[in-house]
Amino acid sequence: MYPDYHRDSAIFGDLSLNPFIYAIRNRIPIAMAAPGDVYERELKYLLSGDEKTINKMVKTCSDGERRAYMSVMEEPFVVVRAAGSLGMDLVALRWDFSFPIEVKSTADGILHFSRNTRLTEQAEKMKCECARSHILPLYAFRLKGVRGDPWRIFTIPMEEELKGNMGLLQRRVPGMRISPNGNYILKWDEGMKLSDFLDYLIE
Repeated sequence: MYPDYHRDSAIFGDLSLNPFIYAIRNRIPIAMAAPGDVYERELKYLLSGDEKTINKMVKTCSDGERRAYMSVMEEPFVVVRAAGSLGMDLVALRWDFSFPIEVKSTADGILHFSRNTRLTEQAEKMKCECARSHILPLYAFRLKGVRGDPWRIFTIPMEEELKGNMGLLQRRVPGMRISPNGNYILKWDEGMKLSDFLDYLIE
C-alpha cells in the first residue's frame, strides 16, 4: 500500500531518514522548534559564516553593518552547542578569540532576570566558571521584528580583570545592567551591535 521506504532509503536504526514520511505513516506529531532555538541557530550560522543566513540578515542593514557581517565569511568561527549545564547555549572558537554565549530574545527589548530565578542562577554559574579560566562570558540578545542589526552583545559584570584578548574585549563590551537589588537586567538598546562586535574583532 505504501512504497517500501525502508528498502529504498538509508536507515538509521529502525527509523527512515525521511522524518516527514515516517511521521505521516506512523501518525507521529511533527515537533516545531521553540523561538529560542530558532535564534540560537541563527546566531550559530551567522558566526559560522553561513552565506545564506548572512545574506538574509543584511537585507535591512546599513552598509557598515553589512560589511561587518560579510567579514565573518572570511574569518568564520567554529560554533558548537553547549550542554547547557553551565548556563551557556553556544561556544564560538577561532584562532584569535573564543567565548561562550548565552542567547536570549524578546519582543519588547528588556529582560528582567528577577522574574525567573533560573536566569540569575545561570548567569552566576557562567560568570564563576569563566572567571576561573579568564574567559569573557557573552550574552547575545535578539530583538524580534526590528530592521537593521537585531542582535546586541553584553557581558556579565566581573570583578576580575581578564588577560590578553579577553581583557581587551572585557573593556569594550558593555556589561548588563544590575538593579539596586542586585538583579541582572538586559536592555537591548544598551548593548553593543553584533555587527560592531564583529567589526572590532577584525580590526
